[in-house]
Amino acid sequence: MKSLFGSPGKPSGLALRLCQCLFAAASLAVMASASGFSTATSFCYLIAAMGLQVLWSFGLACLDIHALRLNKDLHNHILLSFLLVGDWVTVILSLAAASSSAGVMILFMKDTDICRLQPSLSCYTFQISIALAFIAWFLLAISSYVVLWLLATV
Repeated sequence: MKSLFGSPGKPSGLALRLCQCLFAAASLAVMASASGFSTATSFCYLIAAMGLQVLWSFGLACLDIHALRLNKDLHNHILLSFLLVGDWVTVILSLAAASSSAGVMILFMKDTDICRLQPSLSCYTFQISIALAFIAWFLLAISSYVVLWLLATV
């Protein structure tokens, strides 16, 4: 069986999962530290989705560490199916949260000028958090694609 970049149980898979976890945690921390994030439900949804992604990616990073330490092969049908479903759920939630938050930011900054009228809102902090969320989503989408490809070849 081929060893693809980002395969579960490989060093590249561990690096990919750790990067997902770090970017999601950074997005979560930046959004939670911003003042006024509770003004829009999509920002709260972004926090929940990034929290889920941190837990999912951290758990799979721990699984990768365990597999690397014990030299285990994680390429079996049942485990890959579980990883694929979990990745897809997390990918969909993360993309929805990042997209809805980006839509609210466009509304705040371009359409209604709320950011200019209410300087108490941390609009630039929101933008940084949303950008980090999109990066975390992109890394998770790569993992999802790799697992789908591996499942097709098992």
